Amino acid sequence: MFRKSSNDGNDRFEYLQTLVTEFQDTDSDEAKEQVLANLANFAYDPKNLSNLRDLQVTDLFMDMLTEENENFKEFGMGGLCNLSMDPECRDIILGGGGIDLVTNCLSSRREETVLSAITILMNLTTRSSRDDITAPGILQCMLRFSLSESTRLRNLATVFLQDYCSKEQVARAQEQMQGQQTAVGIPLPSD
Repeated sequence: MFRKSSNDGNDRFEYLQTLVTEFQDTDSDEAKEQVLANLANFAYDPKNLSNLRDLQVTDLFMDMLTEENENFKEFGMGGLCNLSMDPECRDIILGGGGIDLVTNCLSSRREETVLSAITILMNLTTRSSRDDITAPGILQCMLRFSLSESTRLRNLATVFLQDYCSKEQVARAQEQMQGQQTAVGIPLPSD
């Protein structure tokens, strides 16, 4: 029978720390993209959550959301999407202005980034954050996405509207949209 070594946890932390250091030390965008993609994948495994929190990878991913490089944004969003399911990471994201950062990514031209943004907003919804996440501008954006030609985008926006918003909120947002071409304050990605 295979028995895990007690060093597995230390090895895992050291490897993740090496990735974070590599990201910080390199000047190559391509190398940074590779590291971000790897960190986002590691964020999928709950065994890595504690180490990723200790290494402040949540903050690193949030920093990527303001970068010009669309790959940085996409990988940052993917990582946050994975981390946002963890209550401690969720609190870090909420405490760091994550709702606004994520909401700004709803206007991305990249469908994966938008899908991650919607999923993160769902994962960030708590009793205290619900009003911010279901603000009229976000609801109007979700209403527009629910009409998208993209099945994935349409379905995820519909789930958001049905499961995270009241019927009254949705109706109010629909009224506010009458005659408007775009959601208030949130440009929409092209289909």
